[in-house]
Amino acid sequence: MEEDKMGRRIRAYRKLKGHTQEGLAKSAGISVSVLGEIERGSRKPKPELLLKIADILNISEEELTNSTANR
Repeated sequence: MEEDKMGRRIRAYRKLKGHTQEGLAKSAGISVSVLGEIERGSRKPKPELLLKIADILNISEEELTNSTANR
């Protein structure tokens, strides 16, 4: 499932960049529970939210969506 891989990448980059779930969720304008669902792969973020998360983490959107990223 692609959402699962993307969620794991979001979690990995979030931790790598030193963000907590609470901090990233607040910056992105979403709840911690929504971010948790995205990171677990049970929710697919809308493209504009994915772009916002990538911007907050200072990475490209492709780094979150490319299946070979973060390997």
